[in-house]
Order: sequence, then C-alpha cells, then structure tokens
Amino acid sequence: MRIYTRSGDDGKTSLVYGRRVGKDSLRVDAYGTVDEANSAIGVAVAQLRSGPKGEWQDVISALERVQRELFDVGRELATPEEKRERAFVTEAHVEGLERDIDRWEAELPPLTRFILPGGEPAAAVLHLARTICRRAERRLVALAGRESVAAPVRQYINRLSDFLFVAARVVNHRARVSEPVVDFEP
Repeated sequence: MRIYTRSGDDGKTSLVYGRRVGKDSLRVDAYGTVDEANSAIGVAVAQLRSGPKGEWQDVISALERVQRELFDVGRELATPEEKRERAFVTEAHVEGLERDIDRWEAELPPLTRFILPGGEPAAAVLHLARTICRRAERRLVALAGRESVAAPVRQYINRLSDFLFVAARVVNHRARVSEPVVDFEP
C-alpha cells in the first residue's frame, strides 16, 4: 500500500465508506485536532518511557489506552452516521477516564492556586495535549451545531482534558517537581 494516493490533491479527503468532503470541513478539522492531541500524548509517553522504570507504568498504560480510544474517536468522527453500525466511543470510556482521575487525585495535594503548564518535560507535554484537546472540543461543539455528534464522544473529549490535567500533575508530583503556579485575584 502506498502512503500517497494523490486523491487529496484537489483539497478533498474521503471519510470512511468513501464520501468525499473538503479538508477544511468541520468534521475533518475535528478529527484532525483529535489526532494532534493523540500525537502530543505519544510524545509524553515516549518521555515517560525514558524515565525511571516502574514509577510511570500506570500513567503510561492509561495514556496508551487513551491513544487507542482517541483512534476510536477519530474513527467515529470519520464514519458517516448512516454507515455507523455501532458506537466506537461509549459512556464506559468516559467512566474509565473518571476512574483514573479519581485514583490520581487521591495522591495529589489539593489545588489552592492556578497551575501553569510546565515542570517535568512529560508533564509540560501533557499540558500541551490538554490544550489541544480543548481545541478539539471546540471543534466538536461547532460540528455538533451542524451535524450529529454522539454525546459520549463530546463527553469523552471534555473529560479527557481533565484527565490530561491530572496526569500532568501526577507526573510532576511523582518526579518531585514543583508545579509552576500563579496567584489570581478576581
């Protein structure tokens, strides 16, 4: 299989099952942004793998699971609703993120100030992935205003940004790196 097909040279791409849409369509923008978040998570996983063995394994496993789930988010977004035989993302996926968040928050000190992205390099990349995830959520909201987007997909992406925030915090905490903070008075 060739990596290039030349079929996108006209500014269009194919959804699953062949329907052609513009590369600037909201649907393509949404799943492209999900792919960006997935790539940033991959960078964080690579950085964690180069660190102390064992200390990060639960974080790495959760992030790798999320990468597979984000592939399913993209697959759902790239499959026209009339061709989708089943949901690729369900409430169980959202609940999985919530379980990880709750487990990790139990080991973290409470939030008392605003946290700036940074600290351990992998944590900084997780914060970057979080902001990309927030952009993906904005794209999904725009898409949902025009086309059908399954509720679990929207919920998953919303919860994922929280998951990535807490994952970044737990990486900094376990590395004993102080989180950059800022005071904010309304």
